[in-house]
Amino acid sequence: MSPAATSHDTPTPASEVILSLGGMHCASCVGRVEKALLATPGVQEAKVNLASARAFVRISGGDAEVAARAVRAAGFEAEPLLDTPEQSEREAQARAEESRSLRRAFLFAAVLTLPIFLLEMGSHVVPGLAAQLAAWPGTRSLHLLYFVLATAVQFGPGLRFYRSGWPALWRGAPDMNSLVMLGSSAAWGYSVVAVFFAGLLPPGTANVYFEASAVIITLIIGGRYLEARARGRAGDAIRRLVSLQPRLARVRRNDRELEIPADRVRPGDTVLLRPGEQVPVDGEVLEGSSWVDESMVSGEPLPVEKQAGAEVIGGTINTSGALAFRATRVGADTVLARIVRMVEQAQAARLPIQALADKVTQVFVPVIIAIALATFIAWLWLGPEPALSFALVNAVAVLIIACPCAMGLATPTSIMVGTGKAAELGLLFRKGEALQSLSEVDTVALDKTGTLTRGAPALDHVATAPGFDETDVLCKAAAVEQRSEHPIAAAIVAGARERGLQIPAAAEFKSSTGLGAAATVDGASVAIGAARFMQQRGVDTSPLADAAQARAAAGGTPLYVAIDDRLAALLVVADPLKDGARDAVAALQRLGMRVAMLTGDDQRTARAVAAAAGIDEVYAELMPGDKSELLQRLQAEGRRVAFVGDGINDAPALARAEVGIAIGTGTDIAIDSAELVLMSGDLGHLPTAVALSSATLRNIRQNLFWAFAYNASLVPVAAGVLYPATGVLLSPMLAALAMALSSLCVVGNALRLRRFSPAVLTSSSGPT
Repeated sequence: MSPAATSHDTPTPASEVILSLGGMHCASCVGRVEKALLATPGVQEAKVNLASARAFVRISGGDAEVAARAVRAAGFEAEPLLDTPEQSEREAQARAEESRSLRRAFLFAAVLTLPIFLLEMGSHVVPGLAAQLAAWPGTRSLHLLYFVLATAVQFGPGLRFYRSGWPALWRGAPDMNSLVMLGSSAAWGYSVVAVFFAGLLPPGTANVYFEASAVIITLIIGGRYLEARARGRAGDAIRRLVSLQPRLARVRRNDRELEIPADRVRPGDTVLLRPGEQVPVDGEVLEGSSWVDESMVSGEPLPVEKQAGAEVIGGTINTSGALAFRATRVGADTVLARIVRMVEQAQAARLPIQALADKVTQVFVPVIIAIALATFIAWLWLGPEPALSFALVNAVAVLIIACPCAMGLATPTSIMVGTGKAAELGLLFRKGEALQSLSEVDTVALDKTGTLTRGAPALDHVATAPGFDETDVLCKAAAVEQRSEHPIAAAIVAGARERGLQIPAAAEFKSSTGLGAAATVDGASVAIGAARFMQQRGVDTSPLADAAQARAAAGGTPLYVAIDDRLAALLVVADPLKDGARDAVAALQRLGMRVAMLTGDDQRTARAVAAAAGIDEVYAELMPGDKSELLQRLQAEGRRVAFVGDGINDAPALARAEVGIAIGTGTDIAIDSAELVLMSGDLGHLPTAVALSSATLRNIRQNLFWAFAYNASLVPVAAGVLYPATGVLLSPMLAALAMALSSLCVVGNALRLRRFSPAVLTSSSGPT
């Protein structure tokens, strides 16, 4: 085979692109955009979110403009999303202009519609008003006034429905705009015939419905205006994340300080930061010390101390000291940019619960048009006189009330608000599907090291023998261990420093591998190590042996300290539980979860740590591959499992679980294998994530119920099924009002998730 042929046969790798969309109004619009994208050569997957006006497309070669052109050809607006502050500002301005345009259109339509509504409806309600209007200005003059006002509404603010609805109808893919166009045009057109060509209509049917056409357009535009404002609030979280990216950065280049756009910072640049400034890009601190507010990324309220070697994250706020740091990740590679992308991708998710709504909305509008036509024919054939008027009014009511806006917004709006709220709380849903999966989990399996525990040894306990001072013994022990590179030695030194002790110098240091070390400190011979090391030196450890054994049984590592060959103290080093780990486990158990711990440690240590955390189900001495196999066995028992881990060795288990949850302080491989990331590493956020997931799914079910119940119950009423028994008909005006209110109810219900509070989950004492 020739090289050229080989190159030709090699598939182009696919990558994800994001499009910012415009012109979508209902679920059928979403279907049309997705259909157009999937018909584009190279597109492998397309997910469109009505609430966020985004399309997430997997396309060969990653050419976003190709996808955007396909959407524009389908009659919608589209441009590649860059996630820059400038584009975010343009989008915000576009949304604000759309909102202002809808407000102007609504006010204009309302001013023109109000006289028609008051005069026409008043003549049916106020006694004697109909006769007075017939006498002056006269029925003919009144109808001409209605015609002028209603026509101005129909082809002024209402022109937007023709611009979108007619092309969609012509292509055989009618949408919400098509329904409004058909309904309002039918009412307006019939009224025009009744006023100017009454002779063409059967006797007694020359009625005018200008008030219906005008009120329909006014109410629907008003509903869109309120809906646009509400949907804008639904996307506040992601816009706040994007707005965190500062526009300028001060860098040191060639011994000069320069202020440049943040997107021009290069990896390796030295970036300078003053108190109160935002960190422009990710980096590693070179000079200075400060406290940085990382709450917008981690959800943790307390500032984090930063010194040389510490990592800083773009978008966080430097609160006190000055820092100089080396830029490590810039542009789209920063933590904040990755979070924004992940949240947006999660918001575009198509949850399994949405499958029924998708199937219905694919055929909904054509079915409604068919029902409206059947309604018209049935009333014309079987209805009372004037049958033509009844047929028209009921057919228009069916068209107007059936717009599938509520169904289209039910799921994506809740996902959008739920994932946005999660991001504010330091919970990063990398895949929106995890929102539903997490709510269905009944077992949470926790890795031990680095997940339940801090992942590094620390000085856990100091017990001195009679006649020795704890501070003096710890100073001398730390002086010896300061010369060692062993992690346990580092833990003892760190423990002494945390207590504010000044560690003296040690001389004549000698190490015995696997046993301990000895040195001379302040003229005294100091030895530290295991019991065997003490026995070799002739030191009696029996006074502290029981305490050492008890600490070892609890998972600690006991070490003895001898000064001048006399037993001085017992030091215990352990990998302690993370703060709040026990509370998190208790909170999960209160939520009805079974909690298990998985570890490669021996049974004794594992059971000690599990007991401290309040966990009964323990699986110890596991190899990395064993964790994934264990999860498979649990799933075979019918359990739905979420696994929480932080290391490279946890990646297979994270991928195997129904929901893989990574600790944000863990490895990139673990994070990339997970559906949910706890950004701060605080396990207290885990029950919060479970509760938020359940709240979001509950919210989606409520929305879908009301959206389906609304259409299922009111379409037959609009068609007139109640009329034979009760004489009740649904006017097109009330239908328009009900349609607008249904969308607002769905969006308003989703916005309740913004008030979600995790406070009741973070204390083992119960709800607060």
